[in-house]
This record gives sequence, C-alpha cells and structure tokens, in this order.
Amino acid sequence: MWNVNKPLSMPALFTLLSLALAGWLSLMPGTALAKPKQTTLRSTKPIASKTHDKKALARINNRKKLLAKSRLKLANVPLTPAQKRKIAAKKRAERTENRESLTEQVHWKPGALGRQWPLVQMSEQMEHSLVKVMSKLKKQLGKPYVWGGSSPKTGFDCSGLVWYAYTTSIKRKLPRTANGMYTAKNLKHVKKSRLHRGDLIFFGIHKKTKADHVGVYLGEGKFIEAPRTGLNVRISYLTDDFWQDHYLGSRRVIYDEHG
Repeated sequence: MWNVNKPLSMPALFTLLSLALAGWLSLMPGTALAKPKQTTLRSTKPIASKTHDKKALARINNRKKLLAKSRLKLANVPLTPAQKRKIAAKKRAERTENRESLTEQVHWKPGALGRQWPLVQMSEQMEHSLVKVMSKLKKQLGKPYVWGGSSPKTGFDCSGLVWYAYTTSIKRKLPRTANGMYTAKNLKHVKKSRLHRGDLIFFGIHKKTKADHVGVYLGEGKFIEAPRTGLNVRISYLTDDFWQDHYLGSRRVIYDEHG
C-alpha cells in the first residue's frame, strides 16, 4: 500500500501522471484514444511458373497448326463427277462464245490474232479457179459421209470430197487419199499462221505420223469436211481442241509456181 509520508520515486510519479492524464482525456467529449493499428496480411495469388507458361504457349501454337491443316484439307477436296461435268460445260460454253466472237473479226486467223490476213498473190485465172472450187465444196454441205465415196450422187469420204471439188474444177490432179495428198510433192507446204481459203488441212486422228483426215480451209478459222460414218458434210472450226490436238499440216493446191 502506498505510504503518503514516503516520497515517490520518479518512475512511479511518471506512471501515476500518465494514468491520470489518460483518465482525464477519456472523460472529455469527442476525444478518443487512438486505437492500435491492426496489421492485416495481404492475399497474394500464386504466380505461374515459367514452365507452365511455355506449356500453355505450346498448346496454343499446336491448336493453330491443327486448324491450318484442317482448312488445307477442306481446300484440297477432289471434285465430284457432277462438279467436273459442270466445269467442263462452262469451258465449252466459253470456247463457243470466244469462237463466235473471233469469227466476227475480219482480220482474224488461227495462230495470229490481231494481225492482217496474209496476202496471196493470184492471177485472175487462179482466183477464178479457186472460186469454182469453193462453190462446189459448199454445194455438198449436208451430203452423207460414205466411205470411198467421191460423188454427189453417192456421198463423200473426207478425201473424196476434196478430190471431187478440185479435179472437176482445175486441171491439176490430186491423189485420191488423204495421206497421198499430204505427201504429194506438187503441193505447197503452208504454215498454219499463213492459211488461206482453199488450202488443204490434214489431221492424224489415229497416228500423228500419217494423215488420215483432210478438209479444206474456208477462212475465218473454219473448214469444210466429210467427218465420219453417220454424219454429213459440214463446216467445222479449226480452233476446237480436238482439231488442234490432231493437226498435222497444210498444203496449197492453187498457187503461182513462179512466185
């Protein structure tokens, strides 16, 4: 117990004054003792390791590669028979349209688009003979194909049509077969780019080394022919893929031997 007659030591006196002051402050309105700060632990998320990030990136890249491969497979799907027929029909229609457009051009000829027709020097008599040949050929349009035929009464095969038109119009005689005409030394070789009306054009249908079909060039990419059994004498187009693939060469029957 505290003795009032005994003097207080300095630490005791300081403690007593502190308690008195704290009690006094607590009694004053609007005054509150500062509460001790409470420290709270912050929640931290676990940081992904570098190994985890690399694996995730590898999965993303692998997914991109798989998607690219699947798109490539879809792009390379083979065409169905119906799609192939549709594409082929479209190409045929485009060729027909182009062919009709080209034949309307006055200066067009196969193999040399946009250039002038070659000038063929002919005497008046030669021109007259050529007109007779072309007239006889056109009169045979619609006549039936007959193997070995060479007369309007019986019909024509390919070489028979050419032989009839020329031998009945000019003095120069021709061999009777297509290959005979193709190899004849008295006929002038002509390049496809220099074709002129009246020139003979030869094809190797079965062999590329032997002419087994012949027609007569009419100009503007067209020629007259006796095609095959079951068909009639007709006008065909040299620009067609079939004739281009089987074309052998051309010969000129009427020409100036001294020119």
